[in-house]
Amino acid sequence: MPYYIYKVFPFHRLEKVAETGAFPQASAQAKAMRKDPALPADCKVKVIFAENELGAETLLTEVREPRPRFDDDD
Repeated sequence: MPYYIYKVFPFHRLEKVAETGAFPQASAQAKAMRKDPALPADCKVKVIFAENELGAETLLTEVREPRPRFDDDD
């Protein structure tokens, strides 16, 4: 299964940037993109491991429950 790199904007707008076969390459590309000053402020760069593009986009748009927090968590 490949790794997909996406730009994620508000309201679940997704923009596929790349697809790679190995995590180190995907991670390095995503980190370089995050450091780019031209990246819009409302954009996040995500790496996702999925069977295909549809699976990646489904995972990226899922609403997940927040993790439980305890009083002593900081």
